Amino acid sequence: MSGGYLLLTFIVAIVVMIVAISRFKVHPFLAIMGVSLILAIVLGLPLQKIPDIIGQGFSSTFTSIGLVIILGGLIGAILEQSGAALKMAESVDKTIGRKHPELAMMIMGFIVSIPVFCDSGFVIMNPIRKSICRRTGVSSVTMTVALSCGLFCSHVFIPPTPGPIAAAGFLGMDNHLILIIVMGCLVSIPCLAVAYFFSRSIGRKVSSVEESSTRTDDADTSQPSEDEVLLPSAFASFAPIVIPILLMALGSIVSLTGNPTAGYFKWCIFLGKPFIALLIGFLCAVILLARSGKGNQLLSITDSTLKIVGPILFITAAGGVLGKVIIEAGLIEYIRRFSGMVSSIGIFFPFLIAAILKSAQGSSTVAITTTASIMGMFSDEASLMTVLGLNTPYLATLGVLAIGAGAMTVSHANDSYFWVVTNFGGIKTQDGYRTQTLATLLMGITAILTIAVLSLI
Repeated sequence: MSGGYLLLTFIVAIVVMIVAISRFKVHPFLAIMGVSLILAIVLGLPLQKIPDIIGQGFSSTFTSIGLVIILGGLIGAILEQSGAALKMAESVDKTIGRKHPELAMMIMGFIVSIPVFCDSGFVIMNPIRKSICRRTGVSSVTMTVALSCGLFCSHVFIPPTPGPIAAAGFLGMDNHLILIIVMGCLVSIPCLAVAYFFSRSIGRKVSSVEESSTRTDDADTSQPSEDEVLLPSAFASFAPIVIPILLMALGSIVSLTGNPTAGYFKWCIFLGKPFIALLIGFLCAVILLARSGKGNQLLSITDSTLKIVGPILFITAAGGVLGKVIIEAGLIEYIRRFSGMVSSIGIFFPFLIAAILKSAQGSSTVAITTTASIMGMFSDEASLMTVLGLNTPYLATLGVLAIGAGAMTVSHANDSYFWVVTNFGGIKTQDGYRTQTLATLLMGITAILTIAVLSLI
């Protein structure tokens, strides 16, 4: 089978998948699985091997990152229900919020969205945003865009958010999450800087319903409510996030500098594994929930979280199937023949694929997982990562972030987050394109340019 036919078939398959999801509203899991099966048959894979290929691609995802995604989701849900997310935001507001409310709002969003989905994060933070707007007189649009961008940035870059964790697993970086976290924070700095100045600028040009209406349906939240008075301590609130990060950092440092024969070495490596670190973070979150008097809600929180995380896991696993089919069909080997041309694209290749998928079907998580499944593991000589020259942990980390940058570009009408931001922020739909869509475009471009510079180091 000619390489040109392989490439053309793959392109058609991706287009069909995008149309099925965005146009005909087929669930991403069904669309990706269906396209993977049809692609395997059309590309002439042995019929008797196709079920095994699908099974291997599906199960490998759960083996590498399934439990990590579940624990990350549970930690986020507990932080939301216990009031810890609000306490983290309150802590940031007290530190820098009085003089720089937009910056405080953005940093609050960035921190809250590490464990909590950006959609939920915006709903959680919206009362605080309104309160700060009333207290400071800052433009509602400015605060809305600042919060939205802060939430979105960590949503696509920082584990344990499911998207970045899934990308890390597909690219073989699941044991290097601390490196992804550090580099993700570094890449986020210029993105947030651009978003900060954009939010201040656009706030002078666009007004929201909150500013132009005299509605009084929202009570003044400048005074602390009963829930706010009973918020947990700052230490307890940050612990479920900070402790796993510290453990993973310790494990990475010890693995590079420690003595493999020493007793502490094995313990540090054990505690630094993402699953164990997040499990400890989850236990901290459970203790936090119990101390807040809501320990009896753990069962319902777990049940609702698994319902939310379940579809993400299955979509991620379906992406693994697509990646496995692509490898077995020999498409990577064909692209390798043109490695000189492809490698010149380098870090921009995963960005473009993710950006196309994001813009076409709306979901950042689907864009991240699908792109990552196509890229393959950085240590596999038969993967696109190797063809692109992204075959070291450092460059693979940038590959994960490039996929996240693409999945940020852009948020518009087919993205649920677009409607959350515009509806809760009181922004008209046409103004949503001037604010949310343009902001995510600027952030995505800033991110990939930053990543491209870092790839040269």
